[in-house]
Amino acid sequence: MIKVLFVCHGNICRSPMGEYVLKDMVRKAGVADRFEIASAAVSREEIGNPVYPPARRELLKHGIDCRGHAARQITMADYRHYDRIYYMDRSNLRWLRRLLPDDPRKIRPFLPRDVADPWYTGDFTATWNDIVEGCEAIMEEFA
Repeated sequence: MIKVLFVCHGNICRSPMGEYVLKDMVRKAGVADRFEIASAAVSREEIGNPVYPPARRELLKHGIDCRGHAARQITMADYRHYDRIYYMDRSNLRWLRRLLPDDPRKIRPFLPRDVADPWYTGDFTATWNDIVEGCEAIMEEFA
């Protein structure tokens, strides 16, 4: 079982997009039984909130449903449980270094650059493209 956790600031835009896109990809590839995929936040600001409506609409545009998601903060139990923790930007890494052990083997950038943050840009298509690129790389890594 390959256990993947996506992390962003609030767990309402980028990290749940990563979670649901990768879940969709592994399902379509017929390997969903080989993966456990989830997402979390570094902050506590959005705990309990659903996916941000424009992010939800972007996912739905591509046939991906994210109903039932509730934002949560990453925990030490997550660090122990997941094989890979992918963060969306350098700010997330700074938060993670305060919350978890520094472990570059396990805690990795999702892309070699920051994932576009639609909370500030409003450009959910750019974020979608970044998320797909990163999820495709994960699929290749574990193929």
